[in-house]
Amino acid sequence: MRDIITQPDPRLRQTAAVVTSFDPSLATFCHDLRDAMMSGPGGVGIAAPQVGELRRIIVVDCRQSMRPCKNHGLLYMVNPEILLKDGEVLGREGCLSVPDWVGVVPRARMVRVRYKDLHGDMQELEAKGFEARVIQHEIDHLNGVLFVDRVVSTKDLVRRLQSI
Repeated sequence: MRDIITQPDPRLRQTAAVVTSFDPSLATFCHDLRDAMMSGPGGVGIAAPQVGELRRIIVVDCRQSMRPCKNHGLLYMVNPEILLKDGEVLGREGCLSVPDWVGVVPRARMVRVRYKDLHGDMQELEAKGFEARVIQHEIDHLNGVLFVDRVVSTKDLVRRLQSI
């Protein structure tokens, strides 16, 4: 099990590198990343920098979320990029790397994302609602951005009382 690093670890503020090798070790790492995500409270997404690996990889799985939403199931997304955003909605977010806080963050209501799967094949999907929020949150990690950087107001940043 990989340990999740927490703020103020400087690796959380660095830009992750593009992945160019799609060998079996990538799949092993992604499964380890999924296991780390599932070990945390309310874990629905994780990015490689959160375990100290500065690679452009995220894992998203909203199936077990307390927030019901239509979703694409378990996603392993390598080198993800947002192609299109539509709408804006405020919502509460927390983070495995900022475990004691939640805050209100504006995000696009819908995103179209292009990424490579574990085999290096290009994929594209459209996500809405909570799943779109999670994807945006995790892509931010790849760019050294934390949700606390995007809160509407520091007044909206509050101590977490329970898992989200």
